[in-house]
Amino acid sequence: MTIAAPTAATAAAPVATRPLMRVQDLAVSFDNGAGPRIQAVDGVRMSIYPRQTLAVVGESGCGKSVTAMSALQLVPRPPGRVDRGRVLFRTKADPDRDVDLLSLTDRQMRDIRGNEIAMIFQEPMTSLNPVYTVGDQIMEAILLHQQVSPAYAREIALTAMRDVGIPEPERRITGYPHQFSGGMRQRVMIAMALACQPSLLLADEPTTALDVTIQAQILELLRELQRTRDMGIMLITHALGVVAENADVVCVMYAGRVVEYATVLELFDNPLHPYTRGLLASIPRIGTRKDRLVTIRDVVESPEEFTRLPGAAEGVRPWWPWHQPPADLARRTGPAGDFDLREVTPGHWVGLWRTAAVREQESRAPDLDYRREAPA
Repeated sequence: MTIAAPTAATAAAPVATRPLMRVQDLAVSFDNGAGPRIQAVDGVRMSIYPRQTLAVVGESGCGKSVTAMSALQLVPRPPGRVDRGRVLFRTKADPDRDVDLLSLTDRQMRDIRGNEIAMIFQEPMTSLNPVYTVGDQIMEAILLHQQVSPAYAREIALTAMRDVGIPEPERRITGYPHQFSGGMRQRVMIAMALACQPSLLLADEPTTALDVTIQAQILELLRELQRTRDMGIMLITHALGVVAENADVVCVMYAGRVVEYATVLELFDNPLHPYTRGLLASIPRIGTRKDRLVTIRDVVESPEEFTRLPGAAEGVRPWWPWHQPPADLARRTGPAGDFDLREVTPGHWVGLWRTAAVREQESRAPDLDYRREAPA
């Protein structure tokens, strides 16, 4: 395996649409008192297309939620700070031009946030206000972003509740969050997020703490709404089963960096980075008896996993912060000087040490206009 050169087939492949959002070299850090700043996100690159689900996976603390919240300028400043990078978004008002969300003022972001980009947070009970009815909370975004009367906003809220499968919306619109079950509260959150018909949804662990039956219902609901509204989804999750069932493209993160990026079928069939292989190997399999499950540490603590990328030429090694860097490391001055996210085969990116062999190859940014076929 050699790193893919930017041929006409890989670098200039025609795409049907432009991305809804492109994250370019995003770096976010947090104040650590007297110590050095904590680099939560370091050089993240990804793209999301209409009607596409990008799954962002990785362990807690790897930077998944910070990446999504930075796109909406929801990271508190201080202690948070965007050190570099851009988040380019295609707005409804001017679809031919990309806007850098990180350069917008607070007032401009309020026009985007909840209107063109919506977000579902992990725990609905901490996101819903307990002293307001769910109807008032759904209507708040509608009245903020749409020039409608309160009566018409209520009709929009009722329609949103019907769309997400809440029974008897005329009665339940006056209910309070504590009167809803966990699954119904999550549906209320989705209704709030989608009431203004956003083109992009950031879903941060939308099925956390729900039983598997409700999880399946929520994810099927998101897929159906995505199909009917041409909506892009960034799905942040730990569950690889959810990724296999719902994702079109997968972005694997570790330590604030993207270590692998590919279509869902390619990633599960041909995982290249040792961390990705560790994630997949740690899944218990029905019908296979083992005295001890493989853990991620069993894979990533093996030096042999990092001597060479599978099938790659000498000098092409996967990056890992706890392993000795190669002798021919070609450091770049400034942030992320030892790391490169490179397209090693067409449509498959891996995080590599920036060796001389890697530095000499060109590579495009992660960009996959791919959607899996819908089930019949």
